Amino acid sequence: MGTEKIYNVLFLCTHNSARSIMAECLMRRWGAGRFNAWSAGSHPAGQINPHTLATLQAFKLPTENLRSKSWNDFARPDAPALDFVFTVCDQTAGEMCPVWNGTPLTAHWGVEDPVAATGSEDRIRMAFRRTYVELESRIKIFASLRVEQLDRLALQSSLHAIGTVHGSDMDMMADAQQ
Repeated sequence: MGTEKIYNVLFLCTHNSARSIMAECLMRRWGAGRFNAWSAGSHPAGQINPHTLATLQAFKLPTENLRSKSWNDFARPDAPALDFVFTVCDQTAGEMCPVWNGTPLTAHWGVEDPVAATGSEDRIRMAFRRTYVELESRIKIFASLRVEQLDRLALQSSLHAIGTVHGSDMDMMADAQQ
C-alpha cells in the first residue's frame, strides 16, 4: 500500500479576515491528515476580524499563526501546488484570479459576509456563528468525499453541488456521503 496523497486546498475571499479564515481552520479540523488548508484574499485586510477569532475560539479551533494574506502569495513559483481552490464570497468569485501552481479544481461556495452584520453585539455574534456553521457543513461534506476515487468531472460536479446546498439539504448530502 502506497502513501496517500495529501491534497492542498485554498479558500479565497476579498479581505481574508472572516469567511476564508474560518474555512481554512475548519478544513484543518475536518480534513486533518488528508488536506492542507490555507486562505487568502484579493485585497487582504491585513488583520483578522476580532469576531472571527472569537467564533473560532468558541468552537475550540486553534487561532495561533493565522494571518490575513494576499492570494499573490499562492501564485509565486515556490508556492504549494494546489488541488482545490474555493471562493467563499461573491465579489472574489467575479475577480480575475492569479495563475496557481498545479491544476486545481475550483468551485464557488458563496457564504453571507458576517462582517456586514449590523446591530447589537449578539446579532453580530450570531451572524458569525451562522457563517461558521454553513462553512462547517460544506467542509464536512467535502472532507467526506473519496477524492482519490472520483474522476475530475465527477469531482468538479460534486464541488459545485456542495456550494449550492443550504440548511437541511446539507444534512441530507452529508448522510448520503456516509
